[in-house]
Amino acid sequence: MPFDPPQRRTLEIAFSLPDTFRKAATSEWAELNLQGATLDAFLEGPVFGPDGTLYVTDIPFGRIFAISPDGDWSLVAEYEGWPNGMKLLDAQRLLVADHRLGLIEVDPSTGARTVLCDSFESRPFHGLNDLTIAPDGDVYFTDQGLSDLLDPFGRVFRLTRDGKLELVAAGIASPNGLVFSPEGRTLYLAVTRANAVWRLPLDDRGQVRKAGLFVQLSGGIGPDGLAWNAETGGLIVVHPGRGVWEFAADGEPAALCALDGHAYVTNLARHPSNGDFFVTESMRACILRFVPMAASA
Repeated sequence: MPFDPPQRRTLEIAFSLPDTFRKAATSEWAELNLQGATLDAFLEGPVFGPDGTLYVTDIPFGRIFAISPDGDWSLVAEYEGWPNGMKLLDAQRLLVADHRLGLIEVDPSTGARTVLCDSFESRPFHGLNDLTIAPDGDVYFTDQGLSDLLDPFGRVFRLTRDGKLELVAAGIASPNGLVFSPEGRTLYLAVTRANAVWRLPLDDRGQVRKAGLFVQLSGGIGPDGLAWNAETGGLIVVHPGRGVWEFAADGEPAALCALDGHAYVTNLARHPSNGDFFVTESMRACILRFVPMAASA
């Protein structure tokens, strides 16, 4: 049955990395992932603190920034790693999926780092990408590496509250962003190289049962960050090269928010007070804003 075409909306620039922090350089990460592109930064992993401070990572140059509510940027940490996805555990702990170092904690006040885990069954991770925290406090994260359709070795792990590391899913072509359903029983996973979002229902032991395809995308590069629109119950998908999609709870496309040209949007975080979403435009090293659809829209 035909459905109405999705709304077309525009993203706006909220913050831009100051010139003093722009590198205009290449890196080993850029050689592996972007054909050696020259970058000022590659912003990812946005997460808000309770006071409205926005933290973001800069993968190729091993940096974490804090952006004040007034738009002032400061350097929180700089180290020999590739920090990617990030969550805030509390005022003194940023939880970071670092492609080089594994799952780490960073103290935003000092930049001090603690490695929580860097291997599974005595073998190093392929390269972590993103993470989410389950309602019970367990941490789920993606081990992406350079997996793709030809070599789908990507994995999803869980680090339980008591420190046990468990394999949740394997054989994935570039697992990326992930988010739990509102009721906390299903994990939604962005599979970048397959250009799809998977649905991973979990049983009482945290094992996947009847994994399936939720959304098959087209164009762009493949989905990255995921979030829920609490007002509509729909899934928000950041799609590099296309924009930010809003899907209804049944998977029907409802809106596409885009910037001029083919924006390299990657991940998003919701402001703790006003409900707006802030999205990393990684290649331009800026932060975009969009207002999610309302329940009555």
